[in-house]
Amino acid sequence: MSAQSAPRLERRIYAHRGLSGRAPENTLSAVRAAAQAGATWIEVDLDVLRDGTVILIHDSTLDRTTNRSGRYDDLGAEDLEGIDAGAWFSPRFAGEPLPTLADLVEVLNETGLKANLELKSNEAGAQRSLLLLDQLISGLKGLRGEGGEGRILISSFNHLLLYLLKERAPHLPVACLYEAATLRWDWRSVMELTGAEHIHVEDAGLSREMVHMARGAGYGVSVWTVNSRARAHELLNWGVTGIFTDVAEEMLDLV
Repeated sequence: MSAQSAPRLERRIYAHRGLSGRAPENTLSAVRAAAQAGATWIEVDLDVLRDGTVILIHDSTLDRTTNRSGRYDDLGAEDLEGIDAGAWFSPRFAGEPLPTLADLVEVLNETGLKANLELKSNEAGAQRSLLLLDQLISGLKGLRGEGGEGRILISSFNHLLLYLLKERAPHLPVACLYEAATLRWDWRSVMELTGAEHIHVEDAGLSREMVHMARGAGYGVSVWTVNSRARAHELLNWGVTGIFTDVAEEMLDLV
């Protein structure tokens, strides 16, 4: 089956970590900026604190994107007060809080945005990973309005985590994330075993053949992270169904 005859799926531009070229990544300001720019899809990263509070953060430590340092494994909700997740980006965002999943759900309800939620491969052990899954499923029940949980896609590089999520919440669509170095010829077996509907692949080294194979097998194919408009246009012509980008405002008209 060619990419042209593959099942037709909605094409998406994902505002990567929110509108992260204009506002600090993984913050409510970045999410709202994406909505204001006209984006319909965002991508953010999720991990969990010791008490089950799910937070938006990409790294395993606070160092790069907040005014604090060190890991957050032993923090709880009460420790979030005073953490500044915006000043590193610009003084204009000083005081930006480190958001929780509950905060994000409120903004999704407010804006109608759809969201790809990337689950970080939690480093504190199996029980913490299972806590992340359970708290995610519980938190998403707060979504209201048209589409509800249908506005959500869950992705992860940890494919076992996706398998376990599908066991708990088979109604949630999931996407297997791959770096170029880990995209091997067993990808289809992994997709089928996890129950994934989408594959999210690194732009570096991606071939038209790979896109056509995945689309021909019925999967959505999204590519990260693409900040060149010309490259995004080329990938969409290959049959790609999604583009993750830090400059979503420059790409929205491509779909």
